[in-house]
Amino acid sequence: MIEARNLSRVYETPGESVKVLEGLDLTVGEGEAVALVGPSGSGKTTLLNLLGALDRPSGGSILIDGKDITGFTPEEASHFRNRSLGFIFQQHHLLPQLSVLENVMVPRLAGDWEEPAEETDKRARELLKRVGLEHRLSHLPWQLSGGEKLRTAVARALVNRPSLVLADEPTGLLDQASSDKVADLLLQLNREEGVTMIVVTHNIMLARRIGRTFALAQGKLEEVS
Repeated sequence: MIEARNLSRVYETPGESVKVLEGLDLTVGEGEAVALVGPSGSGKTTLLNLLGALDRPSGGSILIDGKDITGFTPEEASHFRNRSLGFIFQQHHLLPQLSVLENVMVPRLAGDWEEPAEETDKRARELLKRVGLEHRLSHLPWQLSGGEKLRTAVARALVNRPSLVLADEPTGLLDQASSDKVADLLLQLNREEGVTMIVVTHNIMLARRIGRTFALAQGKLEEVS
């Protein structure tokens, strides 16, 4: 599913080159769930952005589903993200002027999908029911709790039936009880949808529940038990 080889990312600043990733290798099988842990500033989000075709590596290669995403044009990268990936961000990035239902439908409406509007609506409603928000369809983001916003973001990430979901600190802003519920949801979706999942987290309990865990330090990954 994912094969990253000798991956590096260097940021050029006036008078200085900052190495964030250096000689990094990562292989993730189809349907696997993987946790990425490490101190703040270690490059976890940078790695997620590279895997999500939001940024380009300074060196190395990334194959996802057999496609070398490092050679994509901006248009190809955009199409790839819309058709193959789902993103869950710590800050959620819900559109404040849209309802919960409309927020979930946005990725489906933005990618030139040839699908009747009623099918998109049905898929979004089914996902929101699955994450326990069928009673919140018409609510705006400011009317939701932190956990409800995150569950909306999870539904949005799945609306296009992605093969890979990338989650950046999904429980970082939640209390322990809400974090546990989100962990239950992510693991359930991994099992039942068969979606490959990479979760960046500082939550050691979440990483343990996911199972396969990599620690990122000094630009490289090491699998930990």
